[in-house]
Amino acid sequence: MMKTAEVLKEHSFLERLVGDLTVTAPEMSGEPWTETVRSLHGIWFVAEGTGRMPDGKQATSILTLGYNAAKAKYVGSWIGSMMDFMWVYEGELHASGNVLDLYTTGPDFNGEGLADYREQIAFSDADHRTFISSARQPDGTWKQFMEAHYTRRT
Repeated sequence: MMKTAEVLKEHSFLERLVGDLTVTAPEMSGEPWTETVRSLHGIWFVAEGTGRMPDGKQATSILTLGYNAAKAKYVGSWIGSMMDFMWVYEGELHASGNVLDLYTTGPDFNGEGLADYREQIAFSDADHRTFISSARQPDGTWKQFMEAHYTRRT
């Protein structure tokens, strides 16, 4: 019989995501998106975002995040109605406890093939966080190409 997952101290970072948020980013259509994050009994966290793409089309995205104790890593996935690729994440929390680095491989937006990406979720306080996407460059550095700001709706 499979062992039942337990809520661990690592889940406390993910618990901070829960709520209803407004999302703004220059790369989006200019009008804010909304995101609702819920907890599946403190083990998994599911975020559903909705908004309009720059071309005016309505879009939806789903982010899942959890903590895999056997790997000692945060894990998750992201899908969006604007593409047919499922992003799969694995990452770790900074020592500060305020920034989660998630690493993934996906379509290279600058050409053909795949590229390495780092997504960061950084909390500035309980009601504000930033999501930063960066692509690995040939020299191994990360080049940021997107930044979104999340504000809790009260």
